[in-house]
Amino acid sequence: MNNKILACIDHSPYSTSVCDYAAWAAIRLGSPLEFIHVLNRHPEKAQRIDFSGSIGLGAQESLLEDLSNLDEQRSKVAQEAGRQLIEAAKKRVITSGVTDAEGRQRSGELVETLVEMEETARLFVLGKRGETAGQAVQHLGSNLERVARGLHRPILVVTEAFQVPEKFMIAFDGSATTRKGVDMIASSPLFRDMPCHVVMAAARTTATEEHLQWAQNTLQGRGFEVVTAMVDGDAETVLSDYVKDQQIDVLIMGAYGHSRIRQLLVGSTATTMLRTSSIPVLLLR
Repeated sequence: MNNKILACIDHSPYSTSVCDYAAWAAIRLGSPLEFIHVLNRHPEKAQRIDFSGSIGLGAQESLLEDLSNLDEQRSKVAQEAGRQLIEAAKKRVITSGVTDAEGRQRSGELVETLVEMEETARLFVLGKRGETAGQAVQHLGSNLERVARGLHRPILVVTEAFQVPEKFMIAFDGSATTRKGVDMIASSPLFRDMPCHVVMAAARTTATEEHLQWAQNTLQGRGFEVVTAMVDGDAETVLSDYVKDQQIDVLIMGAYGHSRIRQLLVGSTATTMLRTSSIPVLLLR
């Protein structure tokens, strides 16, 4: 039931990358892929102006009817554009080797739509900015944190350029959330046979060393090649530096934790990490 890769596409530059990462995940996991395009239930409409003081009633009614027809036409155009977007996405992933791809168009709010579909999902794939977001590099899509807070399935937040992942990193803090994340990764075929880096942004103590050793043992017990690191300092800075220095392809972290890592989605660190990351971020709940 909860086996689908649900990929959210729109007319932003990120949709091509969403398609490619979703196809990669579907093949690695052996899961069916479904594309979701959500049309805003309340699209911007032409401004309604009261002309009654300057023109006759008949002319006013005619103009209002024209505006209503224009709204209807815009809605039809948006639906057709969405249909074509889904068809193009399906064709793209078929060339990547995906054999089971579907698509659907929904009207409403993105977050509410995805929550309704969550029972069927194994993984969500989204771009870090949507078509309505600004295109400045430092801007993050307004829906992203709401999606991360509202969903309980893993969410892969992708960047604009696709690259086949070959090495991944887990931001680990020893909490129950990140331990659950390690167990999830260890038992999943998504990153199987890839080198794994487990990094703690913490001072070295007996407790933190035990946490890190547990993560290493768990992953190695499932056949992963594991590199561990403990770096004291600001989580945002040390994790970003490690990603760059080690040329990591995917960063994995818990959406909610109980230490400095918790700030990654409830404070400025979250916004900064997702906004500035040049690689996909997999958020686990």
